[in-house]
Amino acid sequence: MALPYRFVHTADIHLDSPLKSLALRDPDLAQLIGNATRKSFVRTVDLCIEEAVDALLIAGDLYDGDQTSMKTALFLAEQMERLYQHGIETFIVRGNHDAESKITRELVFREGVKVFSSVADVVRPKRPEGSVPVAIHGLSFAKPHAPESLLKKYKAPLDRHVNIGIMHTSMSGAVGHDPYAPCNPEDLHASEFDYWALGHIHKRSMIVGKTVIVMPGNPQGRDINESGPKSVSLVTVGDDRKITVAERFTALAQFKLVHLDASTITEWSDLVNAISEALESAQDGIQADHLVARLCIDGNTPLAWRIRRDQDLLLTEAKFRASSIGNCWVEKVDVACSLPASPGSSTSDSTDPVVELRDLIDKEILGTDAFKLQLVSIADELRGQLPPECRDILGKDQVGNEKRLSQIALEGAEDVLARISVERSGN
Repeated sequence: MALPYRFVHTADIHLDSPLKSLALRDPDLAQLIGNATRKSFVRTVDLCIEEAVDALLIAGDLYDGDQTSMKTALFLAEQMERLYQHGIETFIVRGNHDAESKITRELVFREGVKVFSSVADVVRPKRPEGSVPVAIHGLSFAKPHAPESLLKKYKAPLDRHVNIGIMHTSMSGAVGHDPYAPCNPEDLHASEFDYWALGHIHKRSMIVGKTVIVMPGNPQGRDINESGPKSVSLVTVGDDRKITVAERFTALAQFKLVHLDASTITEWSDLVNAISEALESAQDGIQADHLVARLCIDGNTPLAWRIRRDQDLLLTEAKFRASSIGNCWVEKVDVACSLPASPGSSTSDSTDPVVELRDLIDKEILGTDAFKLQLVSIADELRGQLPPECRDILGKDQVGNEKRLSQIALEGAEDVLARISVERSGN
């Protein structure tokens, strides 16, 4: 009897990923997220077993860099054993982080787990008589960097088979990701494979055409840059060779930017209550057990000076309210609010010294080449004193660096103006 071939496709698991930057701000939250990578992987294995799939495909970065803990290896071996006991095969390609990992070099998997080497290979899983034959292709990173496309190294698709390729690639490039084994959708379609199981980009995407191309994203976000729902793909290859893909959520915790417009808020107690409402509303819409929020407060409000001055107190209030909600965390508060303009004033109104000073800062300081050069010089000196894992805080490239520095300068100017205004008002 012909049976469909079903598999779960995941990537970028980053087991036991160290979260040093997050740990500096909140050790308890860092522990939650650090353990969440394991729990999301357990959920992925649970899904494989519950759905009685034929295989689990892992498209790279199972580990996270040069890890040395064999506890990670033991955990992984236990999960592979669970799959084996249910007759589920596992196919793995190594990504750039796996190529750095000591565990990758030392851990030997048991029967039922195929780890593709740095030489392209193809596996034909056993299928019931009369079922569509399947060929699974894979190729692992030999070194942490792969500046050239790996696609040409894969073996040709097998005739009459449904050909499934597993590849770790940055595709044609993505913001915040280095170019690893770059390729483009057109080349993947031209490969005549039926399904490409990709990994590396931590955001889900799918392209359906001659070939179904899926980047599942990582199954568990690790910081605010990996916000949004996280999932794996449950894939079915029908006996008619038709491929269907279903998204299944796996994250224990979901990061989310929570925006709060404080324009109509004039009292501190009202602001705190508004934070509670915003967090509750955000939690209602997530696909995970826990919400990890970055609170972004903006708008023109007379509270701007106090919000900026007492940002640490506001963070404490926000964390307390989040704790009261349950399964809710606030990892940071970003402030982008400013004081409302004085009645009848404008940027050209010199009767208000604060307004005049704001206009002066905008036109004759922040936008000048001399100020920008000085700002870059200070930032470069500071970056050199930071530990490696924190150096991206000022941007990962030149464009990101310039944007972040401009934002810091503007926020600093608003801080100064807000404090001057409150001093003048006597509050």
